[in-house]
Amino acid sequence: MSNSTLPAAHARPLRALALVAALLALAACTVGPDYRRPEVQAPAAWRIDYPRAADVANTRWWMQFGDPVLDELVESALRQNLDVRVAAARIDQFIGTLGSVRSQFYPQLAYSGAASRSRASRVGQPPVPEPADPHFTLYQAALGANWQIDLFGRVRRLGEAAQAQVYASEQAQRGVVLTLVAGVATSYITLRGLDRQREIAIATAGNFGETARIFDLRFRSGIVSKTEVMQVRSQHQQALAAIPVIEQQIAALEGRISILLGRDPGPIPRGKPIDQLVAPLVPADLPASLLERRPDILQAEQNLVAANASIGAARALYYPSISLTGLYGSTSTAAGSFLSGPATAWQAAASLTGPIFTFGAIEGQVRSAEAQKAQAELVYQSAILNAFRDTNDALIGTQKTIEGVALQRERVIALREFARLSRLKFESGLIGYLEVLVADTELFAAELAQVGLATDRYTQVVNVYQAMGGGWVDLADAMTPVPVGARRE
Repeated sequence: MSNSTLPAAHARPLRALALVAALLALAACTVGPDYRRPEVQAPAAWRIDYPRAADVANTRWWMQFGDPVLDELVESALRQNLDVRVAAARIDQFIGTLGSVRSQFYPQLAYSGAASRSRASRVGQPPVPEPADPHFTLYQAALGANWQIDLFGRVRRLGEAAQAQVYASEQAQRGVVLTLVAGVATSYITLRGLDRQREIAIATAGNFGETARIFDLRFRSGIVSKTEVMQVRSQHQQALAAIPVIEQQIAALEGRISILLGRDPGPIPRGKPIDQLVAPLVPADLPASLLERRPDILQAEQNLVAANASIGAARALYYPSISLTGLYGSTSTAAGSFLSGPATAWQAAASLTGPIFTFGAIEGQVRSAEAQKAQAELVYQSAILNAFRDTNDALIGTQKTIEGVALQRERVIALREFARLSRLKFESGLIGYLEVLVADTELFAAELAQVGLATDRYTQVVNVYQAMGGGWVDLADAMTPVPVGARRE
């Protein structure tokens, strides 16, 4: 039987279903550009070539230093750091936004109810004649539905943008975790280096102080001149002056670590001395893998995805939108007849709206969205370039500081021998104390520099892990507070 022979009562539902099917088919259209990852020119190799050790980058590398105190500090920071908690809360914020956007895909249902007592005017329009009672009570209750059909994909593009912002916020949290772990490790290593420099300064000041005491006795006996006594005292004061400077740096660094741990500034526990720490292996991998795991690059790309989707959402404003609304309820002036058949009221409506002349309003939104995408793409490319630079700098820094530590160690050995021989010559009366003073001063400075280079060597390794990212970020992220709206696999 054809539709033309159907009764009117049956034909109307079929036409409605056909209209809905047509609208749903039309709703499959989505305006705006689909996202495509920009091409990136990656370097063929790093300037410093290391053996391939990608698996090393997927471990908790800070544990390779062999210091349980450092391990505990990192874990404490991941649990309590305030920046990590802020990043977790920001993820919840974007998850909430995503839920709000996705809700627009579906009909919005609502209910209403009201009861009112009123008095009508006897001389109004229309007037209430005598002897009718001008007082009346009105009862109302209704269920309503509203559905804006996403014909041209505006809501879908907004959903894409919101989802990308959730992913970007997750990568932002991973970036905080990456920076936090590297910051705690670097600060702790620097702290242990300063502790060692303070020990050297105290020991050197003690030795110089003993020399100054002996020279005072010799001066009183007329063996040495006052000039030599002043030289020795100056040397002693120089070593003493270095101690409060180092102690101030230690206090400042303890305050920084305390903030990273999410607590008030205070003393930080110590573990192994810096010369007993074990340098972790240096990871190396292909640039393509680097792009897949750096949080800042992934965050920049998700921001680009969101900006790209926003173009489609803006372009969809050029096209009409259709809304379906419905209402079913009851209205009565008497409580006894409320919700009865005669009090039933319903309404169904469809509306079509679209722009004709907006005088550039929509065009401005489209141009703004396109400009934001252009900015996001440039930021993405800049993040990649900075990643390549950071990794190259860290790899070069690691190699050169290893060389520098070895050279400085040889220099310290030579200066110790120079200082020993100079003191023997002075005791034999072959030279004045000035040569001994020069040798001791250079040795003191060289020993401090040796500790500084050892500190740099370890921190450069940390920089490599920070620059290359890796699976260790996910391991560390798993130790942080879980966002309320997120689930960890």
